[in-house]
Amino acid sequence: MKQINFEEISFGIITFAGMAKSNGIMAIKSAKEAKISEARGLITEAEQNLVEAEKTHMDVIQQEAQGVKHQIPVLFMHAEDQMMTSQMVVELAKEFIDLYEKLLAKKVID
Repeated sequence: MKQINFEEISFGIITFAGMAKSNGIMAIKSAKEAKISEARGLITEAEQNLVEAEKTHMDVIQQEAQGVKHQIPVLFMHAEDQMMTSQMVVELAKEFIDLYEKLLAKKVID
């Protein structure tokens, strides 16, 4: 069974989660500026970033499911926290985009 390099996995998760979070925030800002198409493109990128973070995370989960017990370092816990926060930002960004799109359609905002 492949030895887990927690430092490499953790930084991979943090990198992809950070890109997802940034894309989610930029998507909200784009929607606020009435750039709905751009916002949706950023969400697509954010979701792809999250998929990469989750793939990286899955190596550890699969080994745990197979009965391999790991001593989880703090850096890995931080990476998981970043990933979960990013997932929430992306989900909220989608809701903001939908809201801005509806407000623009009703001409409630410029």
